[in-house]
Amino acid sequence: MDVNALVAALERLVAEEAELSTILETAVRKLHETNPRFDWTGIYELFPDSVLRLGPFVGAPTDHVFIGVGDGVCGTAVAERRNINVPDVREVQNYLACSAETRSELVVLIQSGETIHGQIDIDSHSVAAFDDETVQAVERVAEVLARAYAARRARDP
Repeated sequence: MDVNALVAALERLVAEEAELSTILETAVRKLHETNPRFDWTGIYELFPDSVLRLGPFVGAPTDHVFIGVGDGVCGTAVAERRNINVPDVREVQNYLACSAETRSELVVLIQSGETIHGQIDIDSHSVAAFDDETVQAVERVAEVLARAYAARRARDP
């Protein structure tokens, strides 16, 4: 499945008011399949206690199921309110290793306005795995997921 087809499928699920868990699981599974350099793909949801909690993921299990805002690349992305593309994780001092094989990481926020709902986190065993086109594709998926979170909040305030 290419990213355009994935975005269309996710938009259909949002329009059909599918369960958020179904939308997130579909996004992770199908996004992971779009790129052979994606060795681990997951979503961390941000909770009011400023802790990211691991949601659906594809890849090896990780010990990092809870990450504080400001910790590691994932927590730093939230703290700095920006997406982060790390070409070589060995050059990041506060990197939280999910796998000794990981060489690059991409974190894209799932955000509606000022509200950060969570993030898409992707690890690769290749150095510099995430080019601009890849980042833009993941950002498109994150935008649809942000609409899904906003729709859920509108239905369940």
